[in-house]
Amino acid sequence: MKGKEIRAEKLNTDQFIQEQVKEIRKAVGKGVAVNALSGGVDSSVVTALAHRALGDRLKTYFIENGLMRQGEAKRVQALFAVQGIPVEIIPAQKAFFKALSGLTDPEEKREAITQTFYKDIFRALVDQSGAKVLLQGTILTDVDETVAGIKRQHNVFEQLGIDPKKAFGYKILEPLVQLRKDGVRKLGRALGLPESLFNRIPFPGPALAARIIGEVTPEKIRLVRKATVIVEKFLGDTDAFQYMAILHDDRVTGMREGKREFGRQIEIRCWDSLDARTAKPTRLSYETLEKMAGKIIRDIPEVVSITYNIATKPPSTIEAI
Repeated sequence: MKGKEIRAEKLNTDQFIQEQVKEIRKAVGKGVAVNALSGGVDSSVVTALAHRALGDRLKTYFIENGLMRQGEAKRVQALFAVQGIPVEIIPAQKAFFKALSGLTDPEEKREAITQTFYKDIFRALVDQSGAKVLLQGTILTDVDETVAGIKRQHNVFEQLGIDPKKAFGYKILEPLVQLRKDGVRKLGRALGLPESLFNRIPFPGPALAARIIGEVTPEKIRLVRKATVIVEKFLGDTDAFQYMAILHDDRVTGMREGKREFGRQIEIRCWDSLDARTAKPTRLSYETLEKMAGKIIRDIPEVVSITYNIATKPPSTIEAI
């Protein structure tokens, strides 16, 4: 499963699928495997690939951590039912909010999510299923950013010298780790996934927690989730690589009905990129920005300020934490 980078333009999808199906079957043997499905591009593609290799010996779970986009669990479950892949939704909101309580440092928040996923939730699912292997959609960009110290991606272990078998009690397989996002999309098409899955905008492993500055609480998630719906509706027809709403921690001065009000601030980000290693802000029209900001302020009365990020990556990063 390891090796040199395979660039999208050189990716032979049929050969790659055949090789990874063989590797997955060899690693799992006659047993079963579990996999984590978030509905993002990478996890969707690895789910389709692993299902091709294992069929009903693959147990696919959607972890409802309370941090996902609106209606995401049921939407993803329905999309994969059409593909003949059953998905079990695991309620885990309490565990994740408890782990995140009081944390404000970005790396501490990421680590809390990582430990809750792998040490608590998936260890229990592996034990219940009798599986010894977890399949996940780690890609090369995840590894690069983690090893370089840019940010700790929640799904990177061996490259940091962490043995998942010793740390969590099961082996982790990463069939996509030689690919970047454009290669994963190409593979998703070859596996027969609908474009609504393989061509989705990227979504972070820590979910909406990656779009909250400061402590993550149910109330903040509620606000950023509502803003996310609006941003994705306005920018869904663009050719942008990714777009999002970020909730800032500081209160800012605003006015409502002639009175001073300390309200919330939402930052909108929209990126042009190929593989997320570098990115430039999309040159959105002022009319689009104005309409989008107006909708957010009208629908989310707690928000009094809207900004648009115009910094490139680097020095910025695509997500907030």
